[in-house]
Amino acid sequence: MARVEPVVGEPAAIADLGEERVLLVADVHAGIEAGLRYERGVELDSRADDRRERLCALVGETSAERLVVLGDLAHRIGAPENDEREELAALIDAVTDRVPMTLVEGNHDAGVATAFGDRVDVIGPEGGVIGAAAGTNGSGGVAVCHGHTWPDPRLLDADVVCMGHEHPQVRLEDAVGGSRVERAWLRGQIDPDAFVNESDASAPAVTDPPEIVVFPAFNDRSGGTWVNVEGQSFLAPFLPAALPTGEAYLLDGTRLGEFRRV
Repeated sequence: MARVEPVVGEPAAIADLGEERVLLVADVHAGIEAGLRYERGVELDSRADDRRERLCALVGETSAERLVVLGDLAHRIGAPENDEREELAALIDAVTDRVPMTLVEGNHDAGVATAFGDRVDVIGPEGGVIGAAAGTNGSGGVAVCHGHTWPDPRLLDADVVCMGHEHPQVRLEDAVGGSRVERAWLRGQIDPDAFVNESDASAPAVTDPPEIVVFPAFNDRSGGTWVNVEGQSFLAPFLPAALPTGEAYLLDGTRLGEFRRV
């Protein structure tokens, strides 16, 4: 059975898939500073070098044999250009000099496959399964999707579903009224009926639902969903319904309990 284990202290996880050890991250949002300048007139120093060096360091530290990005490798919606394209090119070159790279297309990745498809393997926005055992007709393994659209129902045949898009965060308060916001993981057994579009007749009957893991954003400037704040709207069309009893964890591994009650 495939397992996905977070890297302590990092918005990244490792999956051992038998013949391949995979590092997974979500929502890198390369070029975010250029995007914020263009979209909102906000001027921030670029952290492009830091993002690239962190990713490459994690590949080495975890002995990963592949990097899988769960969508939104890029930031601006539209074909990458100028500063964003330069950052993407340098990041992709640095990673693929070390290991192969797979991108699950997110809602910010328009044009990435066209621009860099010769160096990056691409999985479509409905997702796919990696590491399925031979002879199982695609069952088992780790399912990957971004989360901005209804996923392929066949992902429910996997052992675990990994997704990005949501950028989960928790708002924590202390005894004197101070508060802080931290990135978090969400994990729990999936509700298969809520995970797929009710109009999709191809949804399989599921007797042993997989676990779902909602990844924190790799980019700490990209904001997110405060999952423990009443009235906060989720971004994925199947959340929070598909995660009825999910638990939240901080990047350092601290278990916070059911995310709705944190």
